[in-house]
Amino acid sequence: MTSPAGRKSYGVKGAPYGFLLPATILFALFFALPIGYAVFLSFRKAHVSGLGLGANARSEVWAGVQNYTEAFRDSELLQGALRVLGYGCIVVPVMLGLALLFALMLDSEKVRLAPFTRLAIFLPYAIPGVVAALLWGFLYLPDVSPFYYVLDRLHLPQPNLLDGGPLYLALSNIAVWGGTGFNMIVIYTSLKSIPAEVYEAAKLDGATPLQIALKIKIPMVAPSLVLTFFFSIIATLQVFNEPTTLKPLTNSVNTSWSPLMKVYQDAFHRNDIYSAAAEAVLIALVTLLLSFGFLRAANRRNRQEEAR
Repeated sequence: MTSPAGRKSYGVKGAPYGFLLPATILFALFFALPIGYAVFLSFRKAHVSGLGLGANARSEVWAGVQNYTEAFRDSELLQGALRVLGYGCIVVPVMLGLALLFALMLDSEKVRLAPFTRLAIFLPYAIPGVVAALLWGFLYLPDVSPFYYVLDRLHLPQPNLLDGGPLYLALSNIAVWGGTGFNMIVIYTSLKSIPAEVYEAAKLDGATPLQIALKIKIPMVAPSLVLTFFFSIIATLQVFNEPTTLKPLTNSVNTSWSPLMKVYQDAFHRNDIYSAAAEAVLIALVTLLLSFGFLRAANRRNRQEEAR
């Protein structure tokens, strides 16, 4: 028989696993299992025999890599990826630049109303993405937007932000103000963790506030910048809410404007869940490769700087 001391020791050692069990079950059910099922579907296809009539006329068969080869040849998926690339080239640098600027301003000694300002910058992030896109969409419409009314009264040009090249700026604007607040909080928290003695030593050496920001603050929050850049890349590759919400307002956004919109179109409108699964797996793999490559490059640079 196990002694009381042995049972107590076993219970203490098994406690961490008991705490992890609920999270592990939820992770398996709602994350790992759907991913595995999507990978499974990506290697299958629908086989229709005869005229497709009858109970057994439609069956699911093994397709191998056929869905993947068709996804690579799909021009709509490639064009959507190129659109997202151009969209990301605008969103990521602007959003992170504003987040860093706001964080540095809030960390300044001369800032006033810091709590209110911090909340005001973070508030757009708290608004659901669909709601924000819908609000901005009405502000972009010439017939209902107050901005177009003011431009008309002032006899100034009224650009169409929902057509052509300006559409990228309109979509990027929604994403920038939706994500700047979150990234600002991450960078601002990192700034607050810097010891005050570092600033005092820099001031004794005659450093100006601008020099402190450029030479001390920004280098010391570099890990936070890497983290926010990592999150921003993932969010950019998964853009879906903004173009989908603006689609009824303009003909410039088609059903496959972004890769995820193409996946949704294939799965729920064309009823081809097998091709959609293959496309979703490819998007996930591209996201994983880009994220892994970026993190590896950042770690290599950090090791090189530490070696110096």
